[in-house]
Amino acid sequence: MFEGLTERLTRSLQNLRGQGRITEDNVKDTLREVRMALLEADVALPVVREFVARVKERAVGQEVLKSLTPGQVFVKIVNDELVHIMGDANEGLNLNAQPPAVVLMAGLQGAGKTTTVAKLARHLREREKKKVLVASADVHRPAAIDQLQTLAAEVGVDFFPSRPDQDPVEIGRAAVEHARRHFHDVLLLDTAGRLHVDEAMMAEIRRLHEAVQPVETLFVVDAMTGQDAANTARAFDEALPLTGVILTKVDGDARGGAALSIRHITGKPIKFLGVGEKTDALQPFHPERIASRILGMGDVLSLVEEAQQKIDQQEAQKIASKLKKGKGFDLEDFLGQIQQMKKLGGMASLMDKLPGMHQLPDSVREQVNDKQVARLEAIILSMTPEERRRPEIIKGSRKRRIANGSGTQIQDVNRLLKQFSQMQKMMKQMNRKGGLAKMMRKFGGGRMPGLPF
Repeated sequence: MFEGLTERLTRSLQNLRGQGRITEDNVKDTLREVRMALLEADVALPVVREFVARVKERAVGQEVLKSLTPGQVFVKIVNDELVHIMGDANEGLNLNAQPPAVVLMAGLQGAGKTTTVAKLARHLREREKKKVLVASADVHRPAAIDQLQTLAAEVGVDFFPSRPDQDPVEIGRAAVEHARRHFHDVLLLDTAGRLHVDEAMMAEIRRLHEAVQPVETLFVVDAMTGQDAANTARAFDEALPLTGVILTKVDGDARGGAALSIRHITGKPIKFLGVGEKTDALQPFHPERIASRILGMGDVLSLVEEAQQKIDQQEAQKIASKLKKGKGFDLEDFLGQIQQMKKLGGMASLMDKLPGMHQLPDSVREQVNDKQVARLEAIILSMTPEERRRPEIIKGSRKRRIANGSGTQIQDVNRLLKQFSQMQKMMKQMNRKGGLAKMMRKFGGGRMPGLPF
């Protein structure tokens, strides 16, 4: 996420870090590079102009010139202005209404609107403990209603049935009445999308909006369309009173133009980010955390939150207790660690949130990708329970069997066993010095999210 922008911006700012003195000239040179980085990231030109002007005004002022660490203060100014452009703070859904609180989802075809309805329903059920009903007023796209019904069952929320031959307004009113009678807290209403903004589409959604009177009208848009996403959001906002935006497919967006442009162009907050295909891949949008990621400083807060929600604390306590008693960390435990890490979105998601990861050489980053982790998992799964508990018994014929069973080479099995042996030694040393216990306490009695090394 935002890899291209992160690389360009951090390279531009690197020259100013650590400098004892900052002049108007070197600020000007750096801002020229920052401007190019933002434009290449497909950030809208008016946004770039305002951002650069605000940074320049603060950078050549007294707050930098009188600072003992002007380079660091300059980076902080860039961070603050990135946060400001994206909306200053997280704005959640406003569901303070007489139940059911109706949330209307709008957007173009192909933006991932129906999937986003399911993701949001899961978020509201699991994190906010709401009783959720979902309904589809999309009578134009074949199988849209069936798709939402399947997703509703997957995420464990109620589904209101509708038919393609019904009027969308009729569906909306009936869904609201059903939600009221069955004491649902929230009704999420999916609507039809089109390949482009057209008047017929807008007229239909305006009628639906008027009929159901939603407390939130969210525009769902594909982040990979860059500043076009912001322009489309503005067109929708002129036709509908939007209350916020959900950016989808952010995990595939290396540029970041949409995230940096939408708030400025539409005046509407980004409320959520879709960061993957699974139904749990929806994150509340925190401008300060995204700015931190863009500048290569990671997003440890989001990582800790995800760890608390998704990691099996009992499993973590079991490993902690085992190590405390001096019992070895075996391959069975290691397999559990790999599977826990997959719940956090895999190695790519983990590295995206850790500070400084973008500075690692490509050769190092390639060694810790999700394919390599999947290979490790396959090798361990091809072992017997006894081999996982006592890896020292794995010799010639066993190695051949494990390699054949996992579709790998004997060299891959040898490499895993060698790395695991080194890891065991490291963990024993940490345990003797008390470092491991401190690290585990920091993460609520568990352990570092992801792999233990």
